Amino acid sequence: MTIQINYKNNSPKKTTTNLVLFADEKFNISNLKKYISNSEFSYISDLLKSSDLTKNLFIFEITAKKKIILVSIKNNLETSDIENLGAEFYGRINYENKSEYFVNSDSAGSKYESFIGYFLHGLKLKSYEFNLYKSKKKQKIISINIIGNKNKVTIQDKLRFKAIEEGTFFARDLVSEPPNVLNPKEYANRLLKLRKLGIKVTTYNESQMKKLGMHSLLGVGRGSVNESFLVTLEWYGNKKDKKAPLSFVGKGVCFDTGGISLKPAKFMEEMKYDMAGSAVVAGLIQTLATRKANVNAVGVVGLVENMPGGNAQRPGDIVKAYNGKTIEVLNTDAEGRLVLADALSFTEAKFKPRFMIDLATLTGAIIMALGEEYAGLFSNNDDLSNKIFKVGEKVKEKVWRLPLHADYDKLINSTIADMQNINYSGGAGSITAAQFLQRFVTSKTPWAHLDIAGMAFSKKAANLNPGGATGFGVRLLNQLIEEHYE
Repeated sequence: MTIQINYKNNSPKKTTTNLVLFADEKFNISNLKKYISNSEFSYISDLLKSSDLTKNLFIFEITAKKKIILVSIKNNLETSDIENLGAEFYGRINYENKSEYFVNSDSAGSKYESFIGYFLHGLKLKSYEFNLYKSKKKQKIISINIIGNKNKVTIQDKLRFKAIEEGTFFARDLVSEPPNVLNPKEYANRLLKLRKLGIKVTTYNESQMKKLGMHSLLGVGRGSVNESFLVTLEWYGNKKDKKAPLSFVGKGVCFDTGGISLKPAKFMEEMKYDMAGSAVVAGLIQTLATRKANVNAVGVVGLVENMPGGNAQRPGDIVKAYNGKTIEVLNTDAEGRLVLADALSFTEAKFKPRFMIDLATLTGAIIMALGEEYAGLFSNNDDLSNKIFKVGEKVKEKVWRLPLHADYDKLINSTIADMQNINYSGGAGSITAAQFLQRFVTSKTPWAHLDIAGMAFSKKAANLNPGGATGFGVRLLNQLIEEHYE
């Protein structure tokens, strides 16, 4: 699908083909009379009298070659509601192989700032497709022409929306790639290409990680023929700021068989998206660089493949992490926390950040608790947690905070090492996983963990997501930075 958005600096004409107009929440169209012919006005008015006016959108077939689309602007809309209007509009027109629409910005009024910008932003986010491996691709082209002299989208907003869309699409692309293509080395090579945006990209191979003592991360990849990597992405958009950078850490398990603790075959193909946390980090840093964000931020991703094999890590093995703590590996399918353990402690030691936020498709238990509506939030800092929660409500990438408490530590204490990587007693799977991660935040750095297992990939289309990889977290964290750290 190709979406072409053109900004026409001309007044609306009544003869325009496929015209998009905005009405109030009761679909009162008296103020739209100047944009359509008398016969069209009468026809639409009559149809509206017997229509369900709680809907957001109506499409009226005027002729075989002309449609008039009415979009309702409800009272007290939030920006996310406007984006959803754009997404709904796209959902109603995307069946056409080639079409052209004229969006009358004058009809939107001036009640909501950047209304057209958010409307188009939602449309673009919804239009994402991943069809790289289809031998026959549908050549869909939808041209959206913005006409009128009011409610113009500023250059700054155009760049901002474009940056967020590209960052979200980058994350979705990474998650959507098949595992035989996106192995850790290929992933690292794609991240190296971000240097063209001014991002400092550094890769650490297995030999370098061994010297650093990252045996927790390295243990996960031992069964794979593909080498493991740690990659750092540094964006310095405010070099005058002497404060420590913001940091974001992502789990990048490019494919997760479970290792020796092998997963069931059913749905194992979905484990290609076990690197979604790292994809969000990459998409976020790309977004910041693209929009030239006035902030210093660092992304750190651990890239591994968890496979069974003659050299694979075994249940019962003990490994020493980067920070010197020892871990008894009781289940090799609880591997994401082993990757994050080294990535978190390395990030804290090397960058001494203002905060750390990690993202991971970490536990199935979080899906049992929250489904596909909320990501799990765990944090050692109320201020950071509250900011993430409120921003999530605003952009509709919602999070819900769950507890951390020292009483859970007994569930992951080991009799022969500092800790074990799973809770064998049962229950509180997501909490004990987060409790495990907290042990690798050792310098009182504000930290939040987002378990996005239920949010990273969806089999059904919803809101701004067309189905498949969602890129959940890119918009959330970008908004967090915009509101509180720039």
